[in-house]
Amino acid sequence: MNANDVMKISPIVPVIALDDIKDALPLAKALSEGGINIMEITLRTKAGLKAINLISKEMPSMNVGAGTVCNNVDLMEAKAVGAKFVFSPGISQELIDSAKKYKMTIIPGIATASEVMLAQNNGIYNCKLFPATISGGVDILKAFQGPFPKMKFCPTGGVNLENLNDFLSLKNVLCVGGTWIIPKDIIKSGDFNKITELCIEALAKIK
Repeated sequence: MNANDVMKISPIVPVIALDDIKDALPLAKALSEGGINIMEITLRTKAGLKAINLISKEMPSMNVGAGTVCNNVDLMEAKAVGAKFVFSPGISQELIDSAKKYKMTIIPGIATASEVMLAQNNGIYNCKLFPATISGGVDILKAFQGPFPKMKFCPTGGVNLENLNDFLSLKNVLCVGGTWIIPKDIIKSGDFNKITELCIEALAKIK
């Protein structure tokens, strides 16, 4: 699966930091029932890699990838546990080379024109804009359309129910990433039906 295919799975990519492995499968099922079949599970917690491994084995219909992949080791570990793709908060030649070497689909993070050029010059045309709202949001994405017509983006960081259509209406945005549809307190309480409801609500709001 290439990066463009990954970014077309759903207009919303949930960005998830899981504290407890027991929540992995119930969360994956709740998202799927809500119409979202992609998960970016970050490597910010100890449960991250285990959760990716469990979901990739037990629920192959869910497209599960790793987030917060910052270096060669992170990428190799994500691939080893069955991640179908990786998102990074930034971009580096190390990550680009590693993704090519290990044949891993990577969606690196960019925040400047120079970083977009680094991606494009290495044959990468799908990036995450991170942190989206702080680095210029809708305005910077509009500005990128002229010099970088081939580039497609997934803005993440500050995206929510109120502004998601502002981003998704742009022709160079395929999807948005966010945490608002998987609130930590709801995961902790085990109310996975609520997460399904939040997914349905968010997808219904998209114009």
